[in-house]
Amino acid sequence: MTDLPQLESSARRPFQGFPRPSFRAWLTQPMSKTLVINIGVLAALLVWFSFATSGFMTLENQTNLIRQVSFVGISACAVTPVMVAGGLDLSVGATVAISGVSAALLVAHVGWPLWLAFVLGALIGGAVGAVNAFLVVGMRINPVIATLGTLYVGRGLANVLSGGSPVTGVPLAFDNLATAFVAHIPVPVLVFAIFAAALIVIERKTLLGRWVIASGGNQEAARLAGIPVSRTRAIFYVVSGLAAGVTGILINSRIATGDPNSGIGFEFSVIVAVVLGGTAITGGQGNIIGSIIGVLIIGCLDNGLNLMGVNSFYQDIILGIALVFAVGLGEVLRGSWRSLSFISGPLNAFRHR
Repeated sequence: MTDLPQLESSARRPFQGFPRPSFRAWLTQPMSKTLVINIGVLAALLVWFSFATSGFMTLENQTNLIRQVSFVGISACAVTPVMVAGGLDLSVGATVAISGVSAALLVAHVGWPLWLAFVLGALIGGAVGAVNAFLVVGMRINPVIATLGTLYVGRGLANVLSGGSPVTGVPLAFDNLATAFVAHIPVPVLVFAIFAAALIVIERKTLLGRWVIASGGNQEAARLAGIPVSRTRAIFYVVSGLAAGVTGILINSRIATGDPNSGIGFEFSVIVAVVLGGTAITGGQGNIIGSIIGVLIIGCLDNGLNLMGVNSFYQDIILGIALVFAVGLGEVLRGSWRSLSFISGPLNAFRHR
């Protein structure tokens, strides 16, 4: 019989964490299979385009490729927890436009300092995310309908503010943010790395990251367990809007104007990358690293096909096929995982009798 002092000492002992699964057990999980497949696809694309085109592996093209994927990558990292928590954000493209237009107007027509205009433009993106959170979490409107509505409203506001044409008269320094380098690293890539690293830490090392998965897996069970589902979803809608605002500043800085048409179709690229990375449309499954791999696959496809002279219409067809394939593959892998769990449960129980 265990005495009281032994119980007290064991209670004070720090939690050592759950044992890590073996590689074989890890590989049977749907997300793990998707990650391995996507890494293989990315490697195959790199090898194929390096032989198919002469300029694909040049330093100049690779720098341009990494910079280009950073725009989608920033938003994809932020949209991932939104979708894992059972939500969806279709407004990121319009947020890109309204944030970029607002920053350009503040610099060109109001005379604000560049840094202050950039900060306010990013915060406007966060405000759009807060509106999405209010509609989806507060008013319980379907996230597809709610964020589709803010997409149209945001796009309309961008055109109203700019008069339907790009905002001109910005100083030459306006484009320095997107074209400058820090220690030989393009600024958009650096911003992408900061967003990705921060969200990976939140996902893997904090309660908030665990709440995201629980909120998307079974919301009612999560609420009964005391998890703040509504607050968790609201936080990441705001983060998604803020990330889209930062992306809008970078995109419009790169073209040295505030274009109300910037970000058209941007939400589709983001969602394709996130879903291709293994995030379930229904929520409860996904991670940032998978989305980053998805972003790189989409970026390699776009860049390589452009170098090969493939018409952009065919590129849209390929992206659509990639989206359907990613969703179908995810459902197949999750179906096989559920079947395996259903079979292995009784077998393990019988084995330990």
